[in-house]
Amino acid sequence: MRPIPTLLTLALAAAFGGFTATAINAHLDNRADAAPLASALPATAALPASVAGQPLPSLAPMLEQVMPAVVSVNTKQVVRVRNPYFNDPFFRRLFPQVPAERINESLGSGVIIDAAKGYVLTNHHVIENADDVQVTLADGRTVKAEFLGSDADTDIALIRIPAEKLTEIRLGNSDQLRVGDFVVAIGNPFGFSQTVTSGIVSAVGRSGIRGLGYQNFIQTDASINPGNSGGALVNLSGQLIGINTASFNPQGSMAGNIGLGLAIPSNLARDVVEQLITKGVVVRGTLGVETQNLSPQIAQGLGLAEARGALVTRVLPASAAMAAGLKAGDVITAINGQRVDNAQALHNFEGLQPVGRTVELEVRRDSRALQLKATLKEQPRAISGETLDPRLSGATFADLPESLRQAGLNGVLVSNVARGSRAAQSGLASGDVILAASSGEFTDLASWRASFQPRPPQLALSILRGNTRGQLLMR
Repeated sequence: MRPIPTLLTLALAAAFGGFTATAINAHLDNRADAAPLASALPATAALPASVAGQPLPSLAPMLEQVMPAVVSVNTKQVVRVRNPYFNDPFFRRLFPQVPAERINESLGSGVIIDAAKGYVLTNHHVIENADDVQVTLADGRTVKAEFLGSDADTDIALIRIPAEKLTEIRLGNSDQLRVGDFVVAIGNPFGFSQTVTSGIVSAVGRSGIRGLGYQNFIQTDASINPGNSGGALVNLSGQLIGINTASFNPQGSMAGNIGLGLAIPSNLARDVVEQLITKGVVVRGTLGVETQNLSPQIAQGLGLAEARGALVTRVLPASAAMAAGLKAGDVITAINGQRVDNAQALHNFEGLQPVGRTVELEVRRDSRALQLKATLKEQPRAISGETLDPRLSGATFADLPESLRQAGLNGVLVSNVARGSRAAQSGLASGDVILAASSGEFTDLASWRASFQPRPPQLALSILRGNTRGQLLMR
């Protein structure tokens, strides 16, 4: 086993992760792909004099209606302190008062989207691994929240609070947002409750940010800081058009806002919430293809004017792509009219689509332009090892968290290994990432399953465990 550098250093500073009340690292390393700080910071947008022909001297009337729907989300997590001395009975007798556990507390924000049912929308990273979640309302009441479900890859979570006389925010249509629209962010930055900042929509459909999940962000210059995570981004009509999730600052999360805030569109949040309520989990659609980026040499060989698009390298059996007529060697240049610049852009688009949705593909094949329609099929959530190969019995495999994939890692995650199983006896462990195998090439769970047709005579795995790579021979 040989050490490798840490996989993921986020170039995102900020609200992402919520505001941790204990052991805050104020100097997160954000050097990867970080642009130098400009000499002049972006200016906050000025508010319009009127909306729909009506004077707007103040945002106060609108805010009075929506602010009670924005809540503070407080979480506690019991963490066992790793100290080798705790295993020594002599040390424990000498220092019985030394705690073996500590409690990590963090603070984020949330939005009440259904007053009758007590549904509160927040970020997955705000409540992740929490043992206790308390919600503090605008009127000062504090209630214990019930966890209903979450989706790490879109950073959406849904909790429920048993309280009466709640105020909700109506979800707006984020697809109608335009660059330049005025927006207001409401949340609890740095623990300051019920804080309002304003700005404009700086961009829509923002993606390609390393270290996050599936991406279709609203970018805004409204100030978003630690603690704003899960808070509301509203339009001037008081409709919820986004869930604040992160801000970018190359200087670190505690350096403050520089006008680069990100919010999850309300339409995406609505789709995730509907699935969490009806199914308890989010099920995604997939084309069932493996793709790679185009180099200038490959583009020239295919007769393309530019190296843009996703080159199909394999079409998986019985997939939506095969039914649509896609072939290896095709180049997907757009999907549903949305430009596809590379393989990652296609993967990101797929991850935001539900099962059963029909999409239109613009394809280049042998220098000809084609238009194909594909109906997305269900993306497998987990695969049992024994269905692939007896040597993997006892192991369960899942797709990598999208945050790792956005950071440039490909492979599959070993989500569980049964104690004493054949896979465990060969050394496979829960949490391992399988990067390569003698079964064949793969990039995700679907192609990992396809790589075992037929089964290899010897099964060797290249794995990543923590920050160390190694090889395992499965017996």
